[in-house]
Amino acid sequence: MNYYTIHHHTRYRYEAAVSESTMEVRMQPRTDRQQRCLNFQLAVSPHAQVLTTDDCVQNVIHYFDIPRSHAELILRAQSLVMVQEGPPLPDALAGSEWDALNETAATERMWDWLAPSHYARPTSLLAAFSEEIGFGRDQDPLTAILQLNENVHDAFEYTPMSTAVDSPIDTALENRRGVCQDFTHVMTALLRQQGIPARYISGYVFQEPEKKKEQDLSSASHAWVEAFLPSVGWIGLDPTNNSRVEDKHVRIAIGRDYADVPPTRGVYKGNVKSELTVGVHISETEDEEIPTDLLDNGHWTPREHVEQLVSEEKQRADQQQQQQQ
Repeated sequence: MNYYTIHHHTRYRYEAAVSESTMEVRMQPRTDRQQRCLNFQLAVSPHAQVLTTDDCVQNVIHYFDIPRSHAELILRAQSLVMVQEGPPLPDALAGSEWDALNETAATERMWDWLAPSHYARPTSLLAAFSEEIGFGRDQDPLTAILQLNENVHDAFEYTPMSTAVDSPIDTALENRRGVCQDFTHVMTALLRQQGIPARYISGYVFQEPEKKKEQDLSSASHAWVEAFLPSVGWIGLDPTNNSRVEDKHVRIAIGRDYADVPPTRGVYKGNVKSELTVGVHISETEDEEIPTDLLDNGHWTPREHVEQLVSEEKQRADQQQQQQQ
C-alpha cells in the first residue's frame, strides 16, 4: 500500500484578454476498491466558484465559470491518495473463458466498452497491425491480453509531441511512434475487436527517482487500459511501460477513450489563440509527512483506518460482482 501526493498545475495564456471562460476539470483521483482519494483541493485563478458533480461511471467532475475579463487562467490541483496492489492473477485461464466473454458481449452491461469509440475504432491499418502481431483467440484470453500488452509496447516508440490529443489512431500506426494515449487507443481497439471489453483510464504513474529518464511519464498525465475477463474482473495494463497496473498507478477517470476524460475541457469568449502549459509532480508520502493543518482539520485519514475502509469497500465490490455474474 502506497500513499502519494500529487500536484497538477495548468496554465492557459491568451494573446489578449478574453471576456469569459467556462471549464470542466477531471483531476480528482477516484475512490474504489484499489485506491482512496483522501484529500483533493482545486484552486482557480482568477477566483471562481467551483462546483462538483459526477458522471455515470462515478468520475468526479469539477466545473466553473469566470464571467469577467482575464488574460490567463491557472488551475492548481493537489491530491493525497492511497493505492494498493490488486489481487494476483492466475497463470492462465481455461479456454471456456472465450465462451464467457461471448455471453458477456451479448448483454447490454458491457456495450460501451465493446463498441468502437471516437479514438479507438477499427481501421485498415489496425487490421494489418493485428495480423502482424498475430493477435486473436489462439490462446486463452489472459495470456492473449498480456502478450498484446507486450507487443504494443515493443511495436511503438514512445516519442513526446509526435501526436496531438486529437490525432486519429492511424497516425501512430503509420509512424509507429506516439504517446501513452496512442498506445492505449491501439490496445483498446484491438481488445474490443476480439470481444474483450476494454476501457481507457486516465491518471498518473509514479516512478522511483533513480529510474527516471528524460522521457518518463511520471512528469505528466498518463493513460492505460483496463480489460474485463468474467472470471477475473477488470485488469489494468500499461502498454506504454509494458507492465501491469498495480500500486504505482493512480486512477483519475474511466472512459471509452481520451475524448471522454480529458483533464480540462472548456470554451472562452474571444477571437484569440491560447497557450497551454502543464506541470505534474507525484511523490511518495508517509503519515508523518502529512501537513499538520490537514491532520488538525480532519481531512487526513490515518493508514490503519484507510486499510479498514478499503477492506470494507473490497467486500462490497466482491458482493456486487457476484450478484452481476
